[in-house]
Amino acid sequence: MLTTWLGTILKPKAAVLLVFFGLCGPALAQEVSFALLQPASIEPNPMVRAVVEPVTLPEASSHRFWDRENSILFATNAAFSTADFIATRNNLRNGGQELNPVTRMFSGSTPGLAVNFAGEAVGVVAVSYLFHKTGHHRLERAVSILNIGSSATAVAFDAVHH
Repeated sequence: MLTTWLGTILKPKAAVLLVFFGLCGPALAQEVSFALLQPASIEPNPMVRAVVEPVTLPEASSHRFWDRENSILFATNAAFSTADFIATRNNLRNGGQELNPVTRMFSGSTPGLAVNFAGEAVGVVAVSYLFHKTGHHRLERAVSILNIGSSATAVAFDAVHH
């Protein structure tokens, strides 16, 4: 019984594989002339002596890390992470299921869940600081906005499905 079941699955696949290799055979049999691939005149590269001069980049608009906009973004991020924690905890207490596989590892207890969401909020600040230090100021703010959107979506989902 196992062999008939296995045979019915493998026979069509083997036929498709044979047809594929049969069609690819003529393409593999083509020869390429290496004379066509080489340029007309091959000359050795001359020794290049270049004077290296420092390049001055235009100065990016810099700002302090804890400026007004980042402070508002981090406070909003913390508020939405807290709301997501509360909504997730209530969902789990009422027999719901955590959909995020990373958060699911911490959802066994309330302190574990709190550590997950606090770590998420701190992680957003850390990644934003990394982008700030490397001069990627748009990405610095985008990390917070992305996480705010993610937490707001999770809160809205929990509110609708609860």
